[in-house]
Amino acid sequence: MATVAVAVALLLLAVSSSPATPVEGGGWDNAHATFYGDDSGGETMQGACGYDNVFRQGYGWETTALSVAMFAGGWSCGGCYEIRCQGSSACRAGAAVAVTATNLCPANYSKPYENWCNPPLKHFDLSKKMFIRLVTDFRVGIVPVAFRRVPCGGKSGGVRFEMKGNLWWVTVLVFNVGGAGDVRAMAVRGSRDGRWMGMSRNWGMIWNGDVRLEGEGLSFRVATSDGRAIVFGDVVPPTWTVGQTFQGNGQF
Repeated sequence: MATVAVAVALLLLAVSSSPATPVEGGGWDNAHATFYGDDSGGETMQGACGYDNVFRQGYGWETTALSVAMFAGGWSCGGCYEIRCQGSSACRAGAAVAVTATNLCPANYSKPYENWCNPPLKHFDLSKKMFIRLVTDFRVGIVPVAFRRVPCGGKSGGVRFEMKGNLWWVTVLVFNVGGAGDVRAMAVRGSRDGRWMGMSRNWGMIWNGDVRLEGEGLSFRVATSDGRAIVFGDVVPPTWTVGQTFQGNGQF
C-alpha cells in the first residue's frame, strides 16, 4: 500500500504542475469553427494526439482539431467541449455538439490574417459531420461559436491502453478516457519488482516508460487534469506485444 500511496502523491504533483484546464463549472467562451475532411472521415484519422483510428477507438465523428493556443502542446488531447453556433445567419437554431479534441489545427504564420488556428486565437476545426450539425449550409465555411469544457461521458468500457514502440521499452497510447478526458500524469509498475515508475509524455496521449519491461505484466496509474487518479492493476499480461490493446477495469 505504501508504494501505491507514493505513486499517487507523485502523480498528483505532476498534475498540479501541468497546465490547468477547468472541466466543470466553467463559463462559456467565444471562438470560431470550421471543418476539415470529407464525408468519409478519413482525414480525421491519426493526427497530433496519437490516436490511430478515431472510429475504432470510440470517438467517431464527434471530434475536433484545436487551434495552437487551445492545443497547449498536446495537453488538451482527449478533453471534451460543448460547442454552440451563434451570431451567424447560417447557424441552426439551438444547434450544439459535444466533441473530443483529437488533433491540432496547425498555425500558418505566412498568412497570419487568414489562418484562424494561429495563436492566440481560439478555434475548432471540426469533422465535417459535426460542422453540418451546427449550420444550415456547410459551404459557409466558418461560423462564430460559444464553447465550454465539459466532462467526457458515454464511454463504453474501461480506459484502454495500446502498446506502442517496441519490446525494449514501454510506450503506450491511452484512450477512451472519461471524466476530464485529458491525461496529465502516468506511472507504470512491472510484475517482477512491483516498483512504480513515472512515465513521461512523448507526444499527444502517448506516454513513455523509459524502462525495459518485456515479459512482465503491467499495471498503470493514470491521473487526469481534475486531480483524479485510478490504478489499473495487472491490465497488461506478461505476454503482451506491440500493437495490442488492453482494457482496464475502471473508468473516470
